[in-house]
Amino acid sequence: MQAEQLSTHDFQRILLIKLSALGDVLHTIPVLHKLCRRYPSARIDWLTTSVFADLLRHQPAISNVIEFARHEWSRPWRWSPYASAGRLAAKLKANHYDLVIDMHGQFRSALLTLATGASARVGFDRPRRELWKASSRILPASARNHAWQGAREGSWLAYTHHIQLPTLDMHAVDRYLSIGSMLGFDAGPADFSFVIPDAASTRIDALLAKHRNGAKLLVVAPGSIWETKRWRVAGFAEVARHFVRQAFAVVLTGSQRERAVCEAVAAAAAGVLNLAGETNLSELGALIQRSTLCLTNDSGPMHLAVALGRPVVSIFGPTDPLWVGPYRRPDAVLKADLPCSPCYLRALSRCPHNHACMEEISAAAVIDRIENLLARHVNPEPVAIRG
Repeated sequence: MQAEQLSTHDFQRILLIKLSALGDVLHTIPVLHKLCRRYPSARIDWLTTSVFADLLRHQPAISNVIEFARHEWSRPWRWSPYASAGRLAAKLKANHYDLVIDMHGQFRSALLTLATGASARVGFDRPRRELWKASSRILPASARNHAWQGAREGSWLAYTHHIQLPTLDMHAVDRYLSIGSMLGFDAGPADFSFVIPDAASTRIDALLAKHRNGAKLLVVAPGSIWETKRWRVAGFAEVARHFVRQAFAVVLTGSQRERAVCEAVAAAAAGVLNLAGETNLSELGALIQRSTLCLTNDSGPMHLAVALGRPVVSIFGPTDPLWVGPYRRPDAVLKADLPCSPCYLRALSRCPHNHACMEEISAAAVIDRIENLLARHVNPEPVAIRG
């Protein structure tokens, strides 16, 4: 199919691929809604990893959520992951998609894209040096080496059509939506709305019943997969203590692997409720939907707060808010302007500056930013709907 035919062709069986992570999945939801409006009679499936299937399977815009068993690849020397991948490839082929959009852009997603046999396979172009030249910003060399700059691991070879970017200086949401000029999307704003099932809302209401008791709710997510993204425990604890004294209900949240850091914050901040490891993604959404404000590092809960229309304050260090910050919320970002940041280094052992980008952000500055935001946002309405 010629490139000029994409914008007028009426695709009827569409596969959208975004395997992980939480922020990236949420950034892809506006593409889903644009596809629904562009192709109102089409079947739209989403291929993702098992952990995100729970969040996506409740969305009426998605006809079917197909799970990629990523966890099986933790033991690649066994036969089971290859057998599972073979069954998945056969299933994708049997669905007869006529359009596949690979927003993940890695080797494994490219192989699955090819397995569909779709005549139109769209993904990002390969990294191109000239995209850096289109930017007037001066970034550290480490950011240029480690940040996203195009489809990776040769995945672009699997696509029949490539999404062309004028610059890298755009948020991930706008980068994903740049496919719109190829497919003829409408020019409306990004729509992050998604359904939170009633069961998730009911469970969160039960967990909060005694702790909240009508009080304003500060949800704090102190964890992150990257070591370098984490603000210090003592800082989160000081902020939590301040808002407990202000009669807020303060709730800590995170995944099971982030439970230890949440326990450390809870130990230093009496009166907080620690729900780390006790909620699935839909329940996390229900919790954040009820928040007065959410405090995070650069992490998935930050993007959930944006998608749900809740006020958020996010502490940034090694990553770039322009690319991955709270979408169109510049006042939500706290960062130290240092020449070494953003660096996109993940491990503290690789940081030659003693984590200065995060250490130089004081608890007082975080408290001040939260209070300023709360003064300007009087309990704005969430944008998600319940199912």
